[in-house]
Amino acid sequence: MFLLLVFAVWFGGHAWIAGSLLWPLRPHSRLRRGGGGLLLFSAVFVPLVFTTRRVAVAHPQFSDVLTWIAYVDMDLFMGLWPLVVVRDLGRLVLRGWSGLLRAFSGRTPLQPDNPERRSFLANGMNAGLLTLTGGMSLAGYREARRLAPVKPVSIPVAGLHPDLHGFHIVQLSDIHLGATIKGDYLQGIVERSNALQPDLVVITGDLVDGYTSVLHNDVTPLTQLRAPYGSWFVTGNHEYYWGAEEWCALLPTLGVRVLSNAHHVIRHGQARLLLAGATDYSAGAHLPAQASDPAGARRGAGPADYSILLAHQPRSTPAALAANYDLQLSGHLHGGQFFPWNFLIRLVQPYRTGLHFMERRMWLYVSAGTGYWGPPSRLGVPSEITSIRLQRA
Repeated sequence: MFLLLVFAVWFGGHAWIAGSLLWPLRPHSRLRRGGGGLLLFSAVFVPLVFTTRRVAVAHPQFSDVLTWIAYVDMDLFMGLWPLVVVRDLGRLVLRGWSGLLRAFSGRTPLQPDNPERRSFLANGMNAGLLTLTGGMSLAGYREARRLAPVKPVSIPVAGLHPDLHGFHIVQLSDIHLGATIKGDYLQGIVERSNALQPDLVVITGDLVDGYTSVLHNDVTPLTQLRAPYGSWFVTGNHEYYWGAEEWCALLPTLGVRVLSNAHHVIRHGQARLLLAGATDYSAGAHLPAQASDPAGARRGAGPADYSILLAHQPRSTPAALAANYDLQLSGHLHGGQFFPWNFLIRLVQPYRTGLHFMERRMWLYVSAGTGYWGPPSRLGVPSEITSIRLQRA
């Protein structure tokens, strides 16, 4: 059903753009034929790349080039289509308003009677939408490709053990190493994380978008992560698209320990800090044996002065609350990643990014992501390396 919805939006959006942008052009003109050819190529090429990418591991460099083209195509489409929809809906409202005025006063304001003038205005507005889309894509690309900045976050905790005051965690999330994000970008993330001198580094899922056989060299910078209490990882949904079991076996060899519905107790001074990790919320649909279990992740841990759950998706929050965690660290949503989808995501995800106090007893922090997925764009939603400190309130 999800794939059907995606394809309906993709092909329907292309048909909408064709009808809105190409229809005002002169029939059989080169511009109209060329635009139709580009839209047809886009509509077919992107689904074709994504349905064949996982079998293209024999030629990863060629596959990466095709994926780059597909992602840029997606970026342009996902920027242009909402603008066209808003413009067309605005035009319908204006026509309705003009119809009411004509019915009551006989006037038709703001509606030119000359067909040539209407065509000229429509084509001019279409050119403006295309120019705006191109500008948005360039700005989003520049933001996405720069190294993620550090975002400081303080977690106020009433009655926090004195030895945990100032405890420093660096959270990395949703890096999505793959066709467009490689080891050099991860190297920069590692160096910036080490410069913060954290007590603990956590990676809250969606580290990769590719198989271990293709990305094994790109993940080697993880061996350089430095923190007194180590580096820890939980799976995101994308790990299950690319062989989660193989990734969970490889990461410990790089010095990153995996928490699959498991925990580790950190003794910091006289304080006991419980660090637990649940597999991705959707893991059970891929590997039933790895179904997400936040309560089971802390089973047998005993009492702790503070407890943290690493869970990729914010949808694990109800289970975390039921299991009495003090803090949940998540990612997954990328904050919507780019305009206008960063606003639309609020309709279905109330906790898209930032810090939230759940039922006045557990903090939830949702990272906007340290990399990006799909289109190389971050417009209005910068990436982040999250620098979290526990503070005695």
